[in-house]
Amino acid sequence: MQTYKNEFTNGEITVTYQPKKCIHAEYCAKGLSDVFRTSVIPWIDLEGAATEKVIAQVKKCPSGALSFCYNQEMAVVK
Repeated sequence: MQTYKNEFTNGEITVTYQPKKCIHAEYCAKGLSDVFRTSVIPWIDLEGAATEKVIAQVKKCPSGALSFCYNQEMAVVK
């Protein structure tokens, strides 16, 4: 699901892509092609793999063009 132009979420995490930083090393697509799809728009589909795998792949981005943060759920106070 896309929330903003270069921000994608699966409910657990949000992945942000900064195209100006990208050096097109393709580590993301080669390592996790079900999530980082080079021939489809939107090219990031976080439903393509488990959150832990997405995080591990984002951390391998050599340019820092990909980053992630954990989404916070609102606590229900009773």
